[in-house]
Amino acid sequence: MAGNSKRKGAVRKPGSKKGATRGSGGQGRKALAGKGPTPKAEDRPYHPEHKRAKSAQRARAARAGGAATGSPLASSGELVVGRNAVTEALRAEVRAEALYVFTHIDTDDRVSEAVTRAHDAGIPIHEVPKADLDAATSHPHQGIVLAVAPFPYVDIAELVGIPGTPLIVVLDGIQDPGNLGAIARSALALGATGLLIPERRAAAVTAAAWRTSAGALARLPVARVTNLVRALDQLKNAGIFVVGLAAQADTSISDTVLLDGPVAIVVGSEGKGMARLTTETCDEVVSISLASGAESLNASVAAGIALHVAAAARAGETHV
Repeated sequence: MAGNSKRKGAVRKPGSKKGATRGSGGQGRKALAGKGPTPKAEDRPYHPEHKRAKSAQRARAARAGGAATGSPLASSGELVVGRNAVTEALRAEVRAEALYVFTHIDTDDRVSEAVTRAHDAGIPIHEVPKADLDAATSHPHQGIVLAVAPFPYVDIAELVGIPGTPLIVVLDGIQDPGNLGAIARSALALGATGLLIPERRAAAVTAAAWRTSAGALARLPVARVTNLVRALDQLKNAGIFVVGLAAQADTSISDTVLLDGPVAIVVGSEGKGMARLTTETCDEVVSISLASGAESLNASVAAGIALHVAAAARAGETHV
């Protein structure tokens, strides 16, 4: 034979032919059979989506009850994660239950400041393993997590019963916590006696809202209701006029005569404005006059202007 045929083992033995042979038992047909639909990404153990789904599941379990998962990070409120977010929350004196820090964290200025502020504020500080932080949140935590206490909302009856002439700001569909915080800041500065927000499709008082309010939410009573229209009816039954802001309203806010007494000013969401039922419940709907060609106002800016006009009316000054 040619080539290396004399080398031991170089000659193919009879019956050693490669490839399929007769009598294979149908293995070729089985190999061609379908294996079913491709599993979802979250069902494939080595896919990133599977890991994210598992992390989210652990976070939900930790929030539902730390005792069940063994995680000490269970909080009755909100978890603020990350070095910048935690430090900013502590600077804003957000009500917090505990600060959790990774046992072997690489300390920088933000971590040092967060620990110092928590200690000075009397907030418990816990060193925990990374696994506990991973189980508590699906977001990058950078080795530090702040457990924020639930905001102490008041009942609407308490809001109505506050001494003095009521000036209540009502938010209808404001979903940005930054806007909520900014409105609270203006409300406190301009003499509002309280804030009323709905539970659904609206921002709650979170750490982000608290930071934007610059401490106003610590001094301004906030009521949170399940049905905003019913709550407005309660205000009206208590002798409080309800005035809504709408860009298309014919009456200017400077022309209304309802602002110098007990009043609730309703601010709608940007773009959509107030809901139809909310609009129909208002005693009066007014607009803020803008220069020709000007765009609509940001919700927090509109609220600030309306509160300024109300404050001037209550002081007996000319509307501006």
